[in-house]
Amino acid sequence: MNAKLNTPLSVASFEQALRDKGKLYHIHHPFHVAMHEGRCTPEQIRGWVANRFYYQANIPLKDAAIMANCPDREIRREWIQRILDHDGRGEDEGGIEAWIDLGAAVGLTREELLDHRHVLPAVRFAVDAYVNFARTASWQEAVCSSLTEMFAPEIHQRRLDTWPEHYPWIDVEALGYFRKRLKEARRDVDHGLTVTLGYFRTAEQQQRALNILQFKLDVLWSLLDAVTMAYVYQLPPYHHCQEGELA
Repeated sequence: MNAKLNTPLSVASFEQALRDKGKLYHIHHPFHVAMHEGRCTPEQIRGWVANRFYYQANIPLKDAAIMANCPDREIRREWIQRILDHDGRGEDEGGIEAWIDLGAAVGLTREELLDHRHVLPAVRFAVDAYVNFARTASWQEAVCSSLTEMFAPEIHQRRLDTWPEHYPWIDVEALGYFRKRLKEARRDVDHGLTVTLGYFRTAEQQQRALNILQFKLDVLWSLLDAVTMAYVYQLPPYHHCQEGELA
């Protein structure tokens, strides 16, 4: 964890402090390590895809909340592209549809994904907390929370590099979401960093920004903790109940 800042960092040092948070990115979570090394079962892959979809489906809601709180027209004109990237527009079906294609390739139906029947309570709680943060925080703080995208191209590239070898049962054409996000994430980082570096100038503000980024890292790590409990250790929520007791 970062020590509390007493004096403001230079812009370059502040950016580096933000980037240093990458060592806590969920690419290092044991579940992702296992996934990239080819040690995940089809059931575990399906569990991850279904639960991660809840996060994907909420990204446009998070971005719409940021826009709703932002009075700056120029920021909104650029930020809206993130919603279009996921929801799609015209012939571009968008990232959410690309994730549904991934779900089909691993054995999940469209209905299973869209009704979120496989979403674990901890995943729902963490994602909802992130969306609620975007709704209630200042728009600059919500923008800062998006900066985990600094670390995203590496994780997308690693999936593209390792999945075809380790999981040949998954059609490589279904990995389109990861290919799509390589370019989009880098573009989004440039915009998010410009806002964050320009707004968080005092020592107190910079510490706040680092804490916000840590919160987002916690959200992503928590998703994988929940998936690990349910699909690796076979201890889903309420596993002690007999089938039908929760109906």
